[in-house]
Amino acid sequence: MTYPNPQGTNFVADSATQVGGVSPFAGPQGASSAFIEGGVGVAHATQLSDYKIIRRNGAVVAFEPSKIAIAVTKAFLAVNGGQGAASARVREQVEHLTEVVVKGLLRSRPNGGTFHIEDVQDQVELALMRSGEHNVARAYVLYRDKRNQERQATQTIESAVSTPAIAHPGINVTDKGVIKPLDMANLQGILEAACQGLGSTIVATPILTETIKNLYEGVPIEQVFDSAILASRTLIEKDPAYSLVTARILMHVIRRDILGVEIPQGGMQAVYPEYFSKFLRRGVKEELLDPKLLQIFDIAKLGAALNASRDLQFNYLGLQTLFDRYFLHIEGQRIEMPQAFFMRVSMGLALEEANPTERAIEFYEILSKFDFMSSTPTLFNSASLRSQLSSCYLTTIPDDLDGIYEGLKENALLSKFAGGLGNDWTNVRALGSHIKGTNGKSQGVVPFLKVVNDTAVAVNQGGKRKGAVCAYLETWHLDIEEFLELRKNTGDDRRRTHDMNTANWIPDLFMKRVMENKDWTLFTPSTTPDLHEKFGLAFEEAYVAYEKKADAGEIKPFKRIPALQLWRKMIGMLFETGHPWITFKDPCNIRSPQQHVGVVHSSNLCTEITLNTNETEIAVCNLGSVNLTAHMMTDANGKLVLDHAKLEKTISIAMRMLDNVIDINYYAVAKAKNSNMRHRPVGMGIMGFQDCLHMLRIPYASQEAVEFADTSMEAVCYYAYKASNDLAKERGTYSTYPGSLWDRGLLPQDTNALLLKERGGYLEVDSSSKMDWTGLRASIAAHGMRNSNCIAIAPTATISNIIGVSACIEPTFQNLYVKSNLSGEFTVVNEYLVRDLKERGLWDEVMIADLKYFDGSLAKIDRIPNDLREIYATAFEVDPKWIVEAASRRQKWIDQAQSLNIYMAGASGKTLDDTYKLAWIRGLKTTYYLRTTSATQVEKSTVSKGTLNSVSNGSEEAIAAAANTPAGTSGFAAGPVEADGPVCTMRPGDDGFEECEACQ
Repeated sequence: MTYPNPQGTNFVADSATQVGGVSPFAGPQGASSAFIEGGVGVAHATQLSDYKIIRRNGAVVAFEPSKIAIAVTKAFLAVNGGQGAASARVREQVEHLTEVVVKGLLRSRPNGGTFHIEDVQDQVELALMRSGEHNVARAYVLYRDKRNQERQATQTIESAVSTPAIAHPGINVTDKGVIKPLDMANLQGILEAACQGLGSTIVATPILTETIKNLYEGVPIEQVFDSAILASRTLIEKDPAYSLVTARILMHVIRRDILGVEIPQGGMQAVYPEYFSKFLRRGVKEELLDPKLLQIFDIAKLGAALNASRDLQFNYLGLQTLFDRYFLHIEGQRIEMPQAFFMRVSMGLALEEANPTERAIEFYEILSKFDFMSSTPTLFNSASLRSQLSSCYLTTIPDDLDGIYEGLKENALLSKFAGGLGNDWTNVRALGSHIKGTNGKSQGVVPFLKVVNDTAVAVNQGGKRKGAVCAYLETWHLDIEEFLELRKNTGDDRRRTHDMNTANWIPDLFMKRVMENKDWTLFTPSTTPDLHEKFGLAFEEAYVAYEKKADAGEIKPFKRIPALQLWRKMIGMLFETGHPWITFKDPCNIRSPQQHVGVVHSSNLCTEITLNTNETEIAVCNLGSVNLTAHMMTDANGKLVLDHAKLEKTISIAMRMLDNVIDINYYAVAKAKNSNMRHRPVGMGIMGFQDCLHMLRIPYASQEAVEFADTSMEAVCYYAYKASNDLAKERGTYSTYPGSLWDRGLLPQDTNALLLKERGGYLEVDSSSKMDWTGLRASIAAHGMRNSNCIAIAPTATISNIIGVSACIEPTFQNLYVKSNLSGEFTVVNEYLVRDLKERGLWDEVMIADLKYFDGSLAKIDRIPNDLREIYATAFEVDPKWIVEAASRRQKWIDQAQSLNIYMAGASGKTLDDTYKLAWIRGLKTTYYLRTTSATQVEKSTVSKGTLNSVSNGSEEAIAAAANTPAGTSGFAAGPVEADGPVCTMRPGDDGFEECEACQ
């Protein structure tokens, strides 16, 4: 076989040619573990024998990675000659490229299937281009083109001398062990039904053509539909509506799989009631569901309330996520369909209602219409025999071995049932502190955190998600400097926690010392025990007194360093490793409605929960989020605005659901039940904020966006506090209500004045309001509150995928990218942008190619008007100050906190310093991940494509790691990688970063 050389010389390579005479892969069986177990991301396949290649003549052969290695080697031979291709560098490059190609192929078909030979060659060509091997790629492209021309010439000659072709007799498929002809009319009808109602440009023809291309004689019927799904999803980049088409094809597969027969979507309204009854009975029989479901509900009425048409509102990512990870199954066989899923969750939340059937229908309506979505633990476990529905747990670890290991046990038990953990470790004495019982010295906090890290890995939330924990430490703790380095990849690995999150719990006094360039003193809590329990001016007075004692030699050990030096190390490690996060102790406490009964010692795994903890109480929070996009309406003047009437109704129902969780919930630890029953906190949040800005045509980086953040959050909080007040009228106040800030007539927006007084300055926040709070204040004074806390904005990583909106308050990541998780790879396209570009006649193949090349950014695409560039600016094109300003306006109204990622392109020390100081001055309680890109743009043809990486700081190891990052298989930048768990690490070895979903 001859490849043309760009320099004009042809090199001949036979089929046995390999790098150095040895193929990098031994063959399909030998490569199986390397690709499957090595982290390709294939969810269900266990060996490469599940994959086949369709040759151009229709023959089906085994998938052999070794042949890909041979093809790549031949391309190198064509350019470098035999000696050059045998070099060590080329051998390594061939092995790497082959692995990239195979990973891309397998990710595209996670359950096994067939690849057309052209698909494989496309991947090889793509890998060569991305790797920067331009000459080799050119040789490969030229060879492919030459061979294509030869085949066409041969086919022309053959057609001229041959007899007329006989009509193709069709293809046979295997259905439940029976060989029968493929019903082409039925397949075409299914695909056409999936395209109905989505516009004249959404048609079934290209899906059908590509589907047939990838079939072979005797193909299992399941692979026919898999092929249709794959064919449809490749069109998503051309039009986001094909995501709905793909979901509808998948919905057909789900119906066929669960019901055992093919039923069109139009027939499901009649089928759902009978199916639902059978589903419940089977779920109870298999001990998946609570028997009470059959005893206290009117099953016929619930079945009749199911709305089959709502199965059509899912996009592909949302439905695939539900199917893979949420629907109930028996030994891997799914038994739950979408509307049954939403009703099952609703029934579980209505178990203790006086009118359970009516309430379940009420809950079902807001869930199934995507107006509100409960958090992942609630969706997982509602109505089950062990209904652990809460999302977040906060614990305080005491300073003794019994207490420390009791805390580790509690972590394991809480994690087992899908809870995200926040541990406060400030109580534990520092390295070198005296131990009275043994007359020895303490090893400090870090060795115990290593055990916490390993426990989180070992206990994986019932096999559904990885366990996840975040450790918090106050800034005055003597171990703080080593704590900052826990996530480093260098140093003693016994003192590193690579799988655990960390966060700084920073008092205001430290920030004031930073601003004023003063010294800071580190203590061990064994000699300063009350610092942990104080905040504001009380903390400052006690801290200064301890400094004087240390200077007088009355306290040992201690250490004094410039506060600015420690601050720089904090933000430097945040930039280098993504940890520890920056959170602020005093606003969390001074503004806490519950400051009369205790101290907020930490936040949770995702930094949005701020609840009291102590040695007898583990704080618990139950989450769910309102979909803001579902609450927009056009007013009488034709202006798009928030629909306050609908928002109030949704929030009233949602708050009732969240309050019910507290009573229904399974508590793995008694301390958690004790705390939750006493204070009854919930955390309702929002999602789809960026979508609303797109609908309003407002850029994220604008004062208008800041104002919308303010007014929308004011409305959400107003209706949430009103709903809790209404529940108090019906059910009574929570037990620790007397003495709370609510009881004292102070609402969250009033507490900024308290914070300003305690800080003595350094607080600049807006105090404006739009709604009339007078009546609500009077009602709270008269009837109290049902819940100590009501609002917390969680990340919503997974539930926003389910309903197809942007996560919580996040700016647009990219306008076109690939999102990867264990369900496969999903093309994500900004549908609002596509709509606007279509209206202006700018949406075409060239625009798609430009978006791919520029990683979903519009900034460098000249033909896009400036107004669209501003509206659709991506996260790293938005100055982080706008993210902080919008968050400050929200924080004014929120009684807890918000999970706030900071995006920063080309971050510098000054930008980091300015941004996090601004966050403090604007009164934020917490921040979350710092997501950064490198200061220099990587050449577009490289493998990394400038891939996101919060740990990339320009170091050689970070750059090397980024260089090994494969981009998305669709040929454009890859987006967030969602691991099957809540760990939020942005890993340099993946296509971007993982999303936190421990909370949602």
